[in-house]
Order: sequence, then structure tokens, then C-alpha cells
Amino acid sequence: MIQHLIVLPVVVPLVAGILLLYQRQGLVRYKRIVSVVATVLMLLAAISLVKTAAQGEIVYYALGDWQPPFGIVLVLDRLSALMLLITALLAVGAVVFACAGDDEKGSNFHGLFQWQLLGINGAFLTGDLFNLFVFFEVLLLASYALLLHGGGKARIQASVHYVVLNLAGSSLFLIAVGILYGATGTLNMADMGQRLVDLPAERQGLVTAGALMLLVVFGLKAAIVPLYFWLPRAYAAAPAPVAALFAIMTKVGIYAILRVYSLIFSESAGTLDALEQSWIWWLALATLAVAGIGVIAARDLRLLVAYLVLISVGTLLAGVGMRSPQAISALLYYLMHTTLITGGLFLLAEMIGLQRGKAGTRIVKGRPMVQGNALALLFFIGAIAVIGMPPLSGAVGKALMLNAAEGTQRLWLWPLLLLASLASLVALSRAGSTLFWRSHRGSFSGSPLARRQWFGVVWLLSAAPILVALAGPISDYTQATAEQLSHPQRLIDTLISNAGEAP
Repeated sequence: MIQHLIVLPVVVPLVAGILLLYQRQGLVRYKRIVSVVATVLMLLAAISLVKTAAQGEIVYYALGDWQPPFGIVLVLDRLSALMLLITALLAVGAVVFACAGDDEKGSNFHGLFQWQLLGINGAFLTGDLFNLFVFFEVLLLASYALLLHGGGKARIQASVHYVVLNLAGSSLFLIAVGILYGATGTLNMADMGQRLVDLPAERQGLVTAGALMLLVVFGLKAAIVPLYFWLPRAYAAAPAPVAALFAIMTKVGIYAILRVYSLIFSESAGTLDALEQSWIWWLALATLAVAGIGVIAARDLRLLVAYLVLISVGTLLAGVGMRSPQAISALLYYLMHTTLITGGLFLLAEMIGLQRGKAGTRIVKGRPMVQGNALALLFFIGAIAVIGMPPLSGAVGKALMLNAAEGTQRLWLWPLLLLASLASLVALSRAGSTLFWRSHRGSFSGSPLARRQWFGVVWLLSAAPILVALAGPISDYTQATAEQLSHPQRLIDTLISNAGEAP
């Protein structure tokens, strides 16, 4: 039964997207019900899959019963199950928030939303390098349209950069897949990793070229310096529910680096490990520095949150660059925290903007807000969490990251991460005091916000205390996940050595 459950995170959004796009006009209530129900079903499936993965079992689903390495497979391990759960939690908050009215600004919002979830979930589950490319394209095509949802000059300008850069990345991805297929004769990631062990010397150059191309592609998706400049404007311009869902998009790139370089280009495969570690480590530190400057310079709340996402990218990639099980475990805990909290902050920024009238999300003085006290409380919780101050989850995540650094790594990571946190503290303190304390006297602006909007924000920001309360079992899970990633042979044996046996 569990083998069939694996395919649900792909099939549910696919079917829901078809149903929603078929009914393009009118029927708002129908669209909302279908979209919310589908998203909740994905959450329930993800919870069940995490319980299965927590037992340490690696399971695969062979589409059409074509066994690996020849058939298309979906693979469930600890890492893919965790990423599915994070995505589903984020999606529930975003879709409920959108049902308060953002979804009515265009006729295809819910269908495109579901298909973006299809691409994201498929990317986390696929065991095939070409289908990783296919699912990347599905999520990108949906994101292109979602970025333009509601129209506007700023969104059109941001979408041009976003589309052009990602099309270039997709072309490079396809070339890299072709090179690696030509060198190894397979597209299954486990099979490719196994074949690289005994690869003839004359093909090593091709494999190195393909691996470095993939690093550039995944670095673009993750928004690492110097490939980051598309992210701040695109995320700041996107509709709030879309920007919240986009919080998982950079993590798709980070997941791909973890998956591909631990499974295909692992230490047993040969020469790329040290090169990849060096590149990612130094570029991650540069990303932290640039993002810290961007946070200080931001004069719009949406843009500020976008740079906070960029700080999290640098922090996560530094964990990848450290390449130790302890660092990967800390990375995964911090990934859960930053994805949900930054998603909630994007939604909260929209609520603040709605109550400030013409001032919107610009960090300038404005009239007092009707529900200013409640918004200020949520802003305070979100700010404390994302900065990394006790007692919320950001403090635990950053402490784990700092503790994972060893030797000379501490001399670089500690000052840069702490300075980026200080920059976030200064920027958010300035924003909060301007938005809530320095308001002009006069009549209140804005009207009461919808309950669905409050639900979406509270749903995501509640992760801050919950992740602390469950820090023990979550850390146990992430540690076991890191150990599983550091020993890819088990996954290879499951997919290749047992390929003749039906799962």
C-alpha cells in the first residue's frame, strides 16, 4: 500500500490542476474547495510518508511497473519525505490565505498553484536525472504565470528577468543531462552513481564538465551569489500567496545539490567532492555578506523579507559546503524553520500593506492601522524567529549551524552569520518601529482583515514555537537523514541491486 501512497503527492496536484484549469471562469467556491482539499490531502499523505521514512526504510515506486534503472521511479527516503512535508505545510497556509481574495485577481490561480506543487513534489521524489529536469520545468512554467497573477508593471519587469535567467538555466541543465547520459549510458541517479565508480579515464572530463554545469544550474535555482540577483525583485513583486510558496523554490535547488552530489558524485565516485565543497562554501559565505547588505538597504517590507530568504540561502549552502553529517542535520532543521517563517512573513507583509492604504509595504510613516496591535504582535514573533533570537526556532537552527562548523570554518562562518543576523535585527527593528510606532496621528486606515488571512499567517508563524517544542525528535530525524545521505550505497542497493524484484 505504501508504494502507491508515494505517488499521491504527484497525482493529487496533477488531477486537481486539470479539474481547476478546465473550469477557468467563475465558480470561485468550487475552485477554492478543490484546491484546499487537494492541498490538505497532500499534507496528510506527506505526514504518512514521513512516518514510513522515519523507520529508515527506502521505498520506490516504479511507474508502469518498469523497474530501475530503465523505468521512471519515485523514491522515498528520509530527505524526500521531509521536503514533501515542508512543502505541504507551506502550501496549506498559502492557499488558505489566497482564498481571502487574492485568487480572484486571475482566473487560473488555483490550477497553476496545484501544478507548481506537482513540479515541486515531483522534483523531491524523482530518482531520475532527466525527470528532475522535467519537474523543474513544470514548476517553473507554473511559477512564470503565478508571478504575473494580478498584473502590474513591477511584476512584468520582475518576471522578464526571472524567465530569461531560468530559461538559460534550463538549457544548461538539459546540456548537462545529455553529457552525463553520453558518458554513463544511464539517467537513473543511483545507477549513474554506481557506474561512475568504474568510469574509464577518458570520460572523466565529460563527467566533470556535466557536474559543474549542474552546480551552476542548481546554484541559479538556489539563488547563490553571483546568480542571486533575480530573486529579491521577483519575490518582492509576486502576489503574497505566490511569494510564500516561492519560499520553498530556493530549497529545491539546495535539495538538488544534496541529492545529486551525495548520490551521483559521492566520495566513492571520484574527484568532484572537494571541488564542489570548495565552490559552494566560498559562494555561500559571499551570499551571506551580500544578503546582509541587502537587508539593511531594503526600503520595502516585501523586499526586506526577500533578502531574508537570501540570508537563509547563504546559511543553508554554508551547511552544504561543510559536508559533515552534523552540518547536514543542522541545515535540515534550519531549512524547516526558515521556509515556514519567511513564507509567513510574506503573507504578513501583505496584510500590513492592505491596512496602510497608499503607504502599502513601503517602510515609511503612515496612518495607524485598524488591527495594528495584532499585526505588531505577529510581526514581533516573526522577526524574533527569523533573526535567530531565543526562545524561538531561529535561535536553535542557527546555534546548530554554528556548532557544526569545525576548525577554520568557524573563523569564516561565525562572524558572517552573526553579522547577517545583526543586520536583520537592525533592519527589522527599523521597519517595526516605522510601521507601528511612528504612525501619524489621524483616523485609522484599512478595514478588518479576513479570517483566512489570519489563519494563513498564524499557521506558518506557529512553526517558530512548535519547532522548539519538538526540537528533540526533529533533530533525531534530521541526524538520521544526514547519516542516510552520507551512505548512498543503501539507496543504490535498493534501486539497482533489487531491481529485478517488484517493490
